[in-house]
Amino acid sequence: MERCGWCLCNEKMIKYHDEEWGVPVHDDLKQFEFLMMEAMQCGLNWNMMIQKREIFRKCFDGFDYQKIAVYGEEDIQRIMETEGMIRSRRKIEAVIHNARCFLKVREEFGTFSEYLWRFSKGKMILYMGHQKGQIPARNGLSDMVSRDLKKRGFKYLGSVTVYAHLQACGMVNDHVEGCRRYQEVMAGSEVVRKRKDGEGKSQ
Repeated sequence: MERCGWCLCNEKMIKYHDEEWGVPVHDDLKQFEFLMMEAMQCGLNWNMMIQKREIFRKCFDGFDYQKIAVYGEEDIQRIMETEGMIRSRRKIEAVIHNARCFLKVREEFGTFSEYLWRFSKGKMILYMGHQKGQIPARNGLSDMVSRDLKKRGFKYLGSVTVYAHLQACGMVNDHVEGCRRYQEVMAGSEVVRKRKDGEGKSQ
C-alpha cells in the first residue's frame, strides 16, 4: 500500500492526501479553511468538499476570516445564489459566525493555531492502533477541543467534525503505516505516542 485507501476515489482526493492531509498546519488562514470545510461537510462527505473547494474559496473570499466576519445579508444571498454552492443558509451563517469567534480566539491567544496546538502541547500525536487502520470517528482529545470551541461560541463543530480537523491539520497522524505519507508528515515534528482514549464515548 502506498496511500491510505480513503483517498483513491479520484485525482483531487489523491492530491489532497499527498500534499495536505496530516501535514502540521500553523497558518491561521489554512486552519480556518480546513475547519470551515469540515463544518460545511456535516451530513455530507469529504469528497464533495474537495470537489467544491474552489467554489467555497470564491464564495468566502479565499476563507479570509477578517472579511467574512463582516459579511451581511447581501453576502449571504450572493453565496446562496452561487452556482454549485451548498445552499444551506444555516451553514453559511455558521461560517460567518465562526469567523467572528475565530477572531476572538486570535485576540486572546495571538493566533488560532497557538490556541489549538496547546491541546497537544505542540506535538503530533500517534495513537496506538491507528496506524493499523483502527481509527475512531472521535476520541477524548476531540471531545475536549469540541467542548472548548462550543464554549467559545463556534457552531457545527462537534467532536466527530473536530477529530477530522485534528487529522487534517496534522495534530493527529492517522495515515496508516503502509502509506508513504505516514513517515513523511512526521518530518521535523515532535511526536508523542499515546494509548487510544475516549473512542467509545457516545455523542
